[in-house]
Amino acid sequence: MGSGTLLLVLVIVTALAFDFTNGFHDTANAMATSVATGALTPRVAVTVAGVLNLAGAFLSVKVAETISGGIVDDSKISLEMIFAGLSGAVLWNLLTWYLGLPSSSTYALLGGLIGAVWTGAGRAAVNMGEVNEKVLVPALASPVIACVVAVSATRLAYGITRRAARDTSERGYRVGQVGSASLVALAHGTNDAQKTMGVITLALVSAGVLGAGSGPPWWVVLMAGLAISLGTYAGGWRIIRTMGRKLTAIAPAQGFAAETSAATVILASTHLGFALSTTQVCTGSILGAGLGHGRADVRWKVAGRIAVSWVLTLPAAALLGSLSASAADRGGLGVALVATVTAACATLLAVLARRRPVTPDNVNAPPIEEVRSSVPQHQSP
Repeated sequence: MGSGTLLLVLVIVTALAFDFTNGFHDTANAMATSVATGALTPRVAVTVAGVLNLAGAFLSVKVAETISGGIVDDSKISLEMIFAGLSGAVLWNLLTWYLGLPSSSTYALLGGLIGAVWTGAGRAAVNMGEVNEKVLVPALASPVIACVVAVSATRLAYGITRRAARDTSERGYRVGQVGSASLVALAHGTNDAQKTMGVITLALVSAGVLGAGSGPPWWVVLMAGLAISLGTYAGGWRIIRTMGRKLTAIAPAQGFAAETSAATVILASTHLGFALSTTQVCTGSILGAGLGHGRADVRWKVAGRIAVSWVLTLPAAALLGSLSASAADRGGLGVALVATVTAACATLLAVLARRRPVTPDNVNAPPIEEVRSSVPQHQSP
């Protein structure tokens, strides 16, 4: 096996590793509210999400084509740059997962690629017009749109059932959440799995295996779908807790409204080929569900931390991608160094996470601040 083939295999494996982290990082997108309201048990939720993510991967390739042929000039990039960009994205995904922050896997990937390509091939290799139109504008607009839609949907949901008994209403919306959460999982597969397809296709074009402008082969679609599906089944419990418990209190009607709103925005964007952040859409819809039922339901400190992670994701991943590209550009030893550092950091974060694990058994435990607020405060006489 030649060095070029070996590097191509390494890039594909790293892309699938990113896809796996994307899966468990973004499980919360589809299932956080359903787990929080008890509509689905944690294990059933991630199983359903995993299966539907796989199915969604086969429904469209428009986003994959945006990644493979629109964001960067595929004639000017190398496998080393793609590997460096993926390494930066994986590191940022794992860091934010450890911190329990629902940051964007999409913008981690795009940031890593942009930083690596900018460093390795120059600014001209990055199509800034395409970045602005299909990355930055959706990044700003999608969570706001999802939030507004969810506010309206939440008020409508409560309005429709205002005369119904509370138990009856909640039971009905829990049943509805099974369908709405499933729709979000399917939508997630149509958008997020395609990003890895696009990166692998970009690598195959760069290696001369495919011609410029080619779409993803069937085996790439299958592998990307399986990787994100398995990652989803692994369950990103830390982020599920943040989105389902820490951001806002979620009742079944709110969960149904949030999931329906998110699925609508994601599917519309997939149809248009926008590589938006499903995490931002789903977080925006959950925030909207909280606002739709009263401003006091939203924990703004948590929302602020999430917003900061959103702002930092693209430049931070770009910086990591740029640093990785600088090292990988030095040849085989540089690539080996980047691979070693990435693996070491991933191992360290996994070890640290085991010290304070979040599992299916404690994912619905009340946030610390909620527990503290429920403890009576003793006042001195």
